[in-house]
Amino acid sequence: MRSLLPAIEADRQIDDWGRSERVEGVFDATLVEFFYRYWFRCDVEGIENVPSDGGALLVSNHAGALPPDAAMIGKAIRDEHPDPRPLYMTVEHFFKGYPGFSALLPKIGCVPAHPANVHRLLYDEGQLVLVFPEGRKGTEKLVKDRYKVQRFGRGGFVEAAMRAEAKLVPVCVVGAEEAAPVFARSRLLQKATGLIYFPLTPTFPWLGPAGMLGYLPAKFKIRFLEPIDTTKMGSEPAEDKALVQSVAQEVRARIQENLHEMVSRRKSVWLG
Repeated sequence: MRSLLPAIEADRQIDDWGRSERVEGVFDATLVEFFYRYWFRCDVEGIENVPSDGGALLVSNHAGALPPDAAMIGKAIRDEHPDPRPLYMTVEHFFKGYPGFSALLPKIGCVPAHPANVHRLLYDEGQLVLVFPEGRKGTEKLVKDRYKVQRFGRGGFVEAAMRAEAKLVPVCVVGAEEAAPVFARSRLLQKATGLIYFPLTPTFPWLGPAGMLGYLPAKFKIRFLEPIDTTKMGSEPAEDKALVQSVAQEVRARIQENLHEMVSRRKSVWLG
């Protein structure tokens, strides 16, 4: 019976998280490459602030009916950084309920958002991890509230970085708010479809006027800010809840300040 089992593929590259170099490579060279280079025409600043080695937690604002910001941040690090590194992205557990999509996410570097997973990636493996502390509050945000960073919860991401002795790198993304704008939400359609929320947007269900998954061609600007070194905050900073909240507020304030500055300098949503 053993002879009937398929042989191990020598070139098969899948890590412990289910990340597949083959699947991610195809995804990156086709869909992500098109959106990064030609649709969103991403401009990147401060890429040198992303550490070349060791664990680091990237913290970004989050927006849009189907946010493309995570893929664009990962692509920026792969293509613009002098020492490219893989980026792991934390995702909410509710994505497990979407057939097909839930199987694809681990293969392109997404892991369930859990403190134990983040700690292992940062401390044990020394990886780059991307988190969106706004969570659903960011993606459900209406277009009238664009670029207003929502509350960062209880600062769990700061505590995770402190426990892992990792750096915090704030990230600002401008363009996602207009690429998939949310004008309203429908509770009736939410219940009918079983979605976590049902956005009323010109691009939903991503077959709209823009084509190509329905994103509008807003120009993206991604800015990586100077990292915050958590190892300089004492022997056990994660136990100081006041310090955790203070750092979380500082990260949020830095992101908000830079978003205001980036938006004020932008002359056109579509041309930058």
